[in-house]
Amino acid sequence: MRPTARLAVPPVCGAVLAVALAATPASAAPTRTLPTGAVPTGTVRASGLPARAVHASAPPAAATTAAAPTGVRAIGAELADAGTGQKLWGRDPGTKRPLGSVTKVMTALVVIEAGNLGRKIRVPASAVSYVASHGASSAGLRAGDVLSARQLLKAMLLPSGCDAAYVLATAYGPGRAAFVAKMNAEARRLGLTKTHFSNFDGLPYPTPRATHSTPANLVALGRAAIALAAFRATVDRRAYHLANRNGHHAYTWRNTNLLLGSYAGADGIKTGFTLAAGYCLLFEAHRGTSVLIGVVLHSTTTRPGARFTAARRMLNWGFRVLAASPRHTG
Repeated sequence: MRPTARLAVPPVCGAVLAVALAATPASAAPTRTLPTGAVPTGTVRASGLPARAVHASAPPAAATTAAAPTGVRAIGAELADAGTGQKLWGRDPGTKRPLGSVTKVMTALVVIEAGNLGRKIRVPASAVSYVASHGASSAGLRAGDVLSARQLLKAMLLPSGCDAAYVLATAYGPGRAAFVAKMNAEARRLGLTKTHFSNFDGLPYPTPRATHSTPANLVALGRAAIALAAFRATVDRRAYHLANRNGHHAYTWRNTNLLLGSYAGADGIKTGFTLAAGYCLLFEAHRGTSVLIGVVLHSTTTRPGARFTAARRMLNWGFRVLAASPRHTG
């Protein structure tokens, strides 16, 4: 189970940070991106509570001297301390890129914050035809079945069901266009200035890059989403079985995030793929009291397992950095 994350620690003064940066070896790997000052304030919202500012700490001293993680195949990436939001490493973290079904993290966040997850929603036939016409990933929903919003969240986040996303967006908009507008409004509230959603599921329409974000923005989105108990309790499941009941068929949904069960301490979060986005992964894991969150965008377009390999290497490196930092060793 994911330990309670630290929300903030006092920032280190500029003089200390300058000394730490001065210690950076000239031979450091060219792909690493290290902060030169405090990370801008982010915003994390707890369910049912007003938004609160979170000030990240200065980087651990070890983060300024350790080599970057090696063997990470991704065009864009970022790794951060999940508790403070402090960036530990990044690759092109500010460049806008398509993100595929990682989009559904925002879809879930909007639904969870709207509340009433026990409401019953009927699956329309249009949701079934929608995934068929787009060749989209599906939870196998049956037209006419009545499911709760909480069950539909599992159908969307585990097998990455675009049919479930369609049903939730239609119900919570109300209407899909209104729901997408809510997604973009939430992005603005969270300060995700380089993020835009054109749809609720990450499919490549109206253009392959119409829905886009950056590694830095996605880490911030992941922190906001996983702070919500209903989200956290969904994305850390490897599978979920729903028995046949009055009103719906039986379903078994398996998580597409293969980091769960293969990496000790993995807590989620969401996979993504389109040809333009490549294989993507927004992930989080804990080790002891340390919690790391990261993302890889466009690891490859041919090897789905490359994103999980990249995540493991980033996490192993990050946990070593945190273990060597004064906050942990002192």
